[in-house]
This record gives sequence, C-alpha cells and structure tokens, in this order.
Amino acid sequence: MKAHTAETQATVTPAKALEILIEGNQRFVNNLKFNRNLLGQVNDTKDGQWPFAIILSCIDSRTSAELIFDQGLGDIFSARIAGNVVNEDILGSMEYACKVAGSKLVMVLGHSKCGAINGACAGVKMGNLTGLLEKVNPAIDAVKAQSSNGTSDAEFVEAVAHENITHTMGEVLRRSEVLNELYENGEIAIAGGYYDVETGEVEFVKSMIKE
Repeated sequence: MKAHTAETQATVTPAKALEILIEGNQRFVNNLKFNRNLLGQVNDTKDGQWPFAIILSCIDSRTSAELIFDQGLGDIFSARIAGNVVNEDILGSMEYACKVAGSKLVMVLGHSKCGAINGACAGVKMGNLTGLLEKVNPAIDAVKAQSSNGTSDAEFVEAVAHENITHTMGEVLRRSEVLNELYENGEIAIAGGYYDVETGEVEFVKSMIKE
C-alpha cells in the first residue's frame, strides 16, 4: 500500500475522503487491516506529505486515529487534545491542513467513556485542565436542556460526548473564516464520529458535505 502523492490526493473528493475513513474503520473492526510497508512509506513521504484528511481526536490512549481508520504514514493529519475540543492552535492546524496542504475533510472524533467529558460533567477544577474542560460546557448545557438525568449519570455523560462532537464541528466553521469558506465552496467536508472503546467501531454521527 503506497503513501498518498500529490496526484492521488488531488483525486480525493470530500465525500470520498469520508468514505475512505468509513471503509478503514470497517477493516479495523474486522481485523482486515491493509498490509503496509511502513518503512517503504517513510521513503515515499521523505520529500513531502499529501494527507487527505485531518482528524481531531481525544488524547485517550485508545483513540489513535491512524489505527482506528487503518491509515498509513502520510495519509492523515492527527490533532489530539483532551475532550476533542478546539482552540486557536487547533483551528490554525486545521487551516494549514486544508488550505495549505490540501486535505479534503475535517473529522471530529469523540469516544465512549471519555475521562475529559466525565470530568467536565463532574465540574473538575485542576490547574490548566479547568479551562480546557470548560470548553465542554456548551455541550453540557445543551444536554441539560433536553434531559432530566443528573450530570453524573452515565447516560448523560455519553449524551454530552455526542453533543460535544457536533458542537465542536459547529465551532470549527464559526471560528475559522478560512475553513468556513473552503466548506461553502465545497472544497472540504466536516464530519463527526463517535468511537466505541469496547468494540472499535466508529459511529458516524454527522456529516456536512456540499454537493
């Protein structure tokens, strides 16, 4: 399996980029991963990289995007932060990936049993983590408005994890003029996924693709 080149990246549409990730996760779940020569891909990418997507995921040790979506070296950009939230640095990285390096998809990947989401729901305060977890509050407030369950209820926490994915997707377009323009022009798509740490399966919760 060869690494992407400028030519192969150019043939990937936003919709195709999402399809590649869906198919990759199906291979991962069924333990049918592509046989890659990773050292060969090191050589293939020594002069440049042409990833087709950037994936924002949590720092959780179980949520490595390259593994979950069965991708190789040079295939995707991977941005990781607890709770898969956005800040200016993450947005700038996404802008680079899409506007400069040619990626066609922004994926926000949350997951089940997320410690950051659980901590945010519990109101954890600890150093710099306090400000990070506060970025989950809009998702907490949205779920509170729709639920009578307490904030420590497991079902409530998982609902917040789902809501946080779609909220983050909205924040990407709201806070980045660069990415919003690319999306409106149909040059990139935005998608959200929810990874189940028990099964390895990604639930694709929302996709925004301009035809």
